[in-house]
Amino acid sequence: MIMFFGTGILGIIVGLYVAQPSVTSYTRLLITFLGVINLSLGAFFGWIFLTQPPESDDKRKKKRNDH
Repeated sequence: MIMFFGTGILGIIVGLYVAQPSVTSYTRLLITFLGVINLSLGAFFGWIFLTQPPESDDKRKKKRNDH
C-alpha cells in the first residue's frame, strides 16, 4: 500500500516536472497517468485493508478438528 502511494507520487512529480518535454512523445503524459493509477491502487488496497472485519480471538468459537 505504501509502495503504491510512494511510486504514484514520484511518478506524478517526475511526469510533471522532471521529464523533458517532447513534441512527438507522450512520455510525460504516460508517466503522470501511471502515477495516478498507482495512487488509485494504493487507495483501493488501503480501503480493503482498513475495512476488513477483525479476527476473533475467542477460542470457544474456533472449530476443533478432533474426531
